[in-house]
Amino acid sequence: MHIDGSCHCGAIRYDATIDPERVSVCHCTDCQMLTGSPYRVSVLCAPDNIQIIKGETRIYRKTGDSGRVRLQLFCGDCGTPLFACDEDPDAGIWSLRWGSITQRHDLRPSRQIWCRSAEPWIGELAAVPGQAME
Repeated sequence: MHIDGSCHCGAIRYDATIDPERVSVCHCTDCQMLTGSPYRVSVLCAPDNIQIIKGETRIYRKTGDSGRVRLQLFCGDCGTPLFACDEDPDAGIWSLRWGSITQRHDLRPSRQIWCRSAEPWIGELAAVPGQAME
């Protein structure tokens, strides 16, 4: 599936080809802290299937508990998280941040990971009253 996306301010734009079955929800504590939310939704993509067509990302080097380094790529102007990749961006798999994808409403998660860190109330959200804001 072809997708495109951008940061919130539009300084960075990208195109990618993804498998919509590779969308996942991560409940790890790093994702919670880096997003400021209870989980992060991402889609995996091979590095040769993504092209940044406008702008340049800033990079935060995150060392995990395993000692593995992951690069967190974001917009230096508005702070939007866009991607994560291995220390060598041409190796491994990229993780595209769901919120930056234009077609995100067509991408439904097919798995959840790091569920032991999930907040216990996540499964109860459907029962929380909602209100459409205009």
